[in-house]
Parts: sequence; C-alpha cells; structure tokens
Amino acid sequence: MMNWNQLITNKRLGQESKHGERHDDRTEFKRDYDRLIFSAPFRRLQNKTQVFPLPGSIFVHNRLTHSLEVASVGMSLGCDVARQLTARNPELAQTMIGEIGQIVATACLAHDMGNPPFGHSGEKAIQTFFSEGPGSRLRRQVSERFWSDITHFEGNANAFRLLTHRFKGRRTGGFVLTYSTLASIVKYPFSSSLAGGKGKFGFFESEREYFQRIADEMGIICVESSDSGLRYSRHPLVYLVEAADDICYEVMDIEDAHKLKILSYEETSSLLLGFFDEATQCHILKRIEDEGLTDNNEKIVYMRANAIGMLERECVKAFVNHEQEILSGTFRGSLVDAISEVPKQAYRKCADLSMRRIYCSKPVLDVELSGYKIMETLMEQMTEAVCHPGRYYSQQLISRVSSQYDIDSADLETRLMAVIDYISGMTDIYALDVYQKINGISLPIV
Repeated sequence: MMNWNQLITNKRLGQESKHGERHDDRTEFKRDYDRLIFSAPFRRLQNKTQVFPLPGSIFVHNRLTHSLEVASVGMSLGCDVARQLTARNPELAQTMIGEIGQIVATACLAHDMGNPPFGHSGEKAIQTFFSEGPGSRLRRQVSERFWSDITHFEGNANAFRLLTHRFKGRRTGGFVLTYSTLASIVKYPFSSSLAGGKGKFGFFESEREYFQRIADEMGIICVESSDSGLRYSRHPLVYLVEAADDICYEVMDIEDAHKLKILSYEETSSLLLGFFDEATQCHILKRIEDEGLTDNNEKIVYMRANAIGMLERECVKAFVNHEQEILSGTFRGSLVDAISEVPKQAYRKCADLSMRRIYCSKPVLDVELSGYKIMETLMEQMTEAVCHPGRYYSQQLISRVSSQYDIDSADLETRLMAVIDYISGMTDIYALDVYQKINGISLPIV
C-alpha cells in the first residue's frame, strides 16, 4: 500500500543533497511550475497541433492553450481532492497533501511537452520509419531494448526524457524537478518491452534508472523488474492529470468543432447538455436566457463551462471513493470510467462522435497526411546523415542541429536518439520550414 507521506516529496532529481533548501517564499512545487512556464519547450507548444490545422482565421486550440486549460482543471481537481481527503483523514493535515493541486497543475503543463510536431501523426511517422520504413535496416545494429523504444516512440516517454535527460552543455539532467512532479506525468509506468498492443509506455531505456530511483524513493509499487522490462503501479496523482486531460480534450474539441462548423449548434448543445439531468438542463438554459446571450458561440461556451465543472466534481468523487484501490495499485481504468452513469454516457457519446465526425474530418486528415510525410522525410534524411556522417551532404545536415543534441557521438544509438530529440522538439511550422529547405522547395529569404 502506498502512502501520502512518501508520495509527496519535494526532493529534486539531480539535487538530492540539497533536499529541503529554500531560495524564496515559493514552495518547491510552485518552483517546478514556474520552471516549466518559462521554458522554451513549453513555449514551443504554441506552434504544435492539438487537433485542427494551425494557424487559421478561427482560433482553435493548440498544444499550449490545451496544456494551460488542463493545468487549470488539474489545479481544481487536486485542491478539491486534498480538501476532501484531509476532511476524512485529519492526520493528513500534517503532511504536504495540500500541495496536490500545485503538483497536478505542474504535471498537466508538462504532459504534452514530449509530443512531436503534428500530434499522433508525428508519433506514428517516427515509429513506422523504424518498424516498416527505411529505418528498419538498422535493427541488427542496435540493442533489442533500444529498438523497442524507437519502434514504440511515445510522446509520454519523450516528455519524461525531456524533463530528466542530461543534454549536452547542461551541468544537471533535465529541469531538476521534484520527484512528485516527475512521477505524476508518467501515465504508463513501464518499459516499452511491456507496452503490449497499444504501444504506450512511460520511459525510454536511457531514463529507466531515473524513473526507478524516483519510484522506489516514493514507495510506488513495483509490479515487475526483470530482463523483460520494468513495471510499476501509477503514482496516484497520475489519475488526476489524466482526468484533467480527458475532460479538456473531449469537451474542448467539441467546442472547436462547433466554431469550425463541423458540428451544428443543435448537435453541440445536445452533447453538452447531455451531461445533466432534465432539471439542470432547464436551469442552464434559463441562465443563458437571463444573461441575454444571443450569440450561439457564447451559449456553447456557457454550456461547456458547466460540463467541465460537472466532470471535475465527478472525477473528484471517483478519486476519493476509490482512494484505497488507487493507493494499493488495484484500481483499473480511468477516473472518467468511474463517474456516475449520466455524465459517463454523455462523455462516451462525445467521444464516439469525435471519432466519427471530428478526427476523421477533412481538415484533420489533411494535417495528419501532410505531417506524416514531413516527419517521414525529416527522419529519413537525418538518419541517413548520422549513419554516414562522413559524406558531404550529411555534414551539411548535421551542422544545422543544435549543439545540445549529441549528434556526433561515436555511438550509433546515441546519434539516432539525437535525431529523434531534434525532430520531435520541432514545432509544426519549423518542421515544415526545414522540410522545404532540405528538399529544395524554398530558399532562405534574406
């Protein structure tokens, strides 16, 4: 059984000997939050696709606005859970349980930082370049564990790497965040070799030792540690980060689809009001009338706000009700799976419609197709360069890569990972720009 005393710690990865030092009035977890907000990788999320094409005449979500909204919902989830757990167990007031809201909000900021350009299409392009593309010829030249990592390439694992890896030119590894913040972003706490059919995993082999150190320090339950791979139970706060993400992307994608006229007002309002019983629906519609809202977009915004509030309260209740299962590592599924029947059915209806009408819409498919080809080409060109670094064109390509990436290492696996680090860190626009330049489609304008 995991316990909150261990699970919430302000010990920092890479600064363990300085545990407990204070530099100002901020808590250690607020310092984590500030480090991420002001970082370049977080700022680059403003030019990474969430779902719909960027940029456009109608403003829709990108990875940055999505992450900020997820952090806002995560803060509410964490604070409400902390308050209810403390009310039920007054002895927790003597622990750092009150910091849960800040920890969850910070982890929410970081949850998409490892995503490559063009979202899931970019992930697929990296995976399939090695599993079924030109990169497949490299299989016998690298270790089995490394091959498993790159053929399952995952934005979640890449986020943990970004936050913990010691890139060239840094005295310490990653962002030197607290153990609790780092553990709270690992949605799939196991090696790629144990990923199974979905292919999701939480950390690359190169960061395995970091995750193991963090998990063991906090008493997270180790399920498997063998030559086959490493598997732990989730840190409990992962469920709150996941819930904040689930709430935001599902509800906000519906709102964006309405703005883009993929969904009608009638369809959208029916979906959002579906989270409530009939009496509450009438109350919401009466409030809209009393406020004098006549613009359909503004009406949808009000309904969306109510839907998010309902889902937040339901997920808090689910977490508190299942606290013992979560702490024992026996809870299965997500918090959204454990909410009351009416909002759960409404959520599933939104998810089903999103799959049929939004994620398969022409604008979304066009971005995915274009993004896949861009990423595939960049991977092919850069991988060829690091496999044959002595060639003239290879040297030209390698010289464009930032010095923080160990792209001229003597070790092939390190060079290949540097290529993935470089390309996955690009914004959509920068990836397109590099693609056009190395293919002779455009020239620099002075």
